[in-house]
Amino acid sequence: MTTPPGSESRVPEAIHRRRWVILAVLMLSLLIVVLDNSILNVAIKTIATPAPEGLGASQSELEWAVNAYTLVFAGLLFTAGLLGDRFGRKKVLLGGLVVFGVCSALAAQSGSPTELIVYRGLMALGAAFVMPATLAVLMNVFEHDEQPKAIGMWAGGVGLGIAIGPITGGLLLDHFWWGSVFLINVPIVVVALALQIALVPDSRDPHPGRIDPPGVLMSVVGLILLVYGIIKGGQLADFTDPAVLATIAAGLVVLTAFVLYEKRSDHPSIDVTYFKNRVFSAAMVGTGLVFFAMMGVTFFIVFYTQSVRGYSPLQTGLLMVPLAVAQLLFAPRARLVVARFGNRAVVSGGLVLVGLMLLSLTLLGRDTGIWVLEVIFFFMGTAMAHVMTPTSVLIMQSVPVEKSGSASALSNTFRQIGGALGIAVLGSLLSTVYRSGIDDQLTMVPGGMRHAAGESIEATLAVAHRLGPDGRTLVGSADDAFLHAMHTTAVWGCAVALVGALIAARFLPGRTPAARSEQTPKEAVTADHGDH
Repeated sequence: MTTPPGSESRVPEAIHRRRWVILAVLMLSLLIVVLDNSILNVAIKTIATPAPEGLGASQSELEWAVNAYTLVFAGLLFTAGLLGDRFGRKKVLLGGLVVFGVCSALAAQSGSPTELIVYRGLMALGAAFVMPATLAVLMNVFEHDEQPKAIGMWAGGVGLGIAIGPITGGLLLDHFWWGSVFLINVPIVVVALALQIALVPDSRDPHPGRIDPPGVLMSVVGLILLVYGIIKGGQLADFTDPAVLATIAAGLVVLTAFVLYEKRSDHPSIDVTYFKNRVFSAAMVGTGLVFFAMMGVTFFIVFYTQSVRGYSPLQTGLLMVPLAVAQLLFAPRARLVVARFGNRAVVSGGLVLVGLMLLSLTLLGRDTGIWVLEVIFFFMGTAMAHVMTPTSVLIMQSVPVEKSGSASALSNTFRQIGGALGIAVLGSLLSTVYRSGIDDQLTMVPGGMRHAAGESIEATLAVAHRLGPDGRTLVGSADDAFLHAMHTTAVWGCAVALVGALIAARFLPGRTPAARSEQTPKEAVTADHGDH
């Protein structure tokens, strides 16, 4: 861990001098990976159109083009972090970038939806090795006192990538073919690789112990089963489906077996006793819930702006600029607010604000001034910055620095599971409420088309277009049903955020006395238990 005050710096002077440049390089690598998580959203309509303009992908194929990335990414993050700790974070970072870049080029040239799904999964394989390594390298480049500021900038990069993905995608689709949203990754990867090789130092756990194949296998299988079950439940809009319940239950059983095995192992992949630390566990829950809200919101807001309001993909992306600006402004400065008010107040307050912004989405109607959405996005980004940064700092500083790769991977795994849950659960709720609201209005639709027309607002509008003048009334009904579904979903999302706020208020530490700055991070986190 960090050396006590007065002793020699842990970070070599040559690396210390270029630490901020190294952070910029790490953020470039991070930006590519996070951006690709969101850039596909605006290209979905184009990819669904028949060749040569698109691939003629079905609704199910489109969903798997998105979910294949999430599934592989979430399933391999933890293993990637472990391998980085063992073999060197720079090595796995470079390898991940190469895989990501090559598969991006292949995805851009896909000749069928199936090919695109496969290449998206392989892109996620590379991304899983990139993301945890960036934060692990950061922890080894910065001294303890500067880590909160650096992590704040790193967290701002995560938010920026999610927000500018739709903007980038919209710009590319305005001028180029659908594959450009993947091909754009290649030159950026080449630049990132050159900078990584020249500037970023390598680091690893000096005492990694023996490899733990059973633990690694159980973690991968358990996470993939859990995330697949969540995704499938969202697709079916039914989490009570026997296949969905069985898959989720199997994932939980395997992960439980993983925890029990790790507790008894003399060379565990992860020290599960970290989760006995209430601060560590609460911070994990906090970061998962903020991504639950963020990914769930961006999922249905895209349909609100494009399907109800008629904005283009590029305009939809530009509407998300306030979200990115707020995160860029406040994520690096969140440490100052924490120093003033403490982690408990800042994180719980941030989650309350997330909940209030979700509730504010009930103000949006067909003709509401678009500035209302812009204000909501700005305060949403502000709230997320004040959750992501403190929770990331608490997680990373509560484990030994040599284990930073696995800690980063755990944190990112919780983010991915939170995001997958947000899309699946809120998307499922949106779909269910929408169908119940539109069913009575589909009597004019021919019987063979009726079920498909109720699946989503896009499906209803497509049927209304085929009906010609007779379908005009159906458009208004679809808008009303969607707005009701969106408002209902927002209220439930608010409730989830408020539960997270209660957890943070109960278990996170309050304002840290100045005297505590002389403790090591793990001692400080442990000592904070006395605040409760």
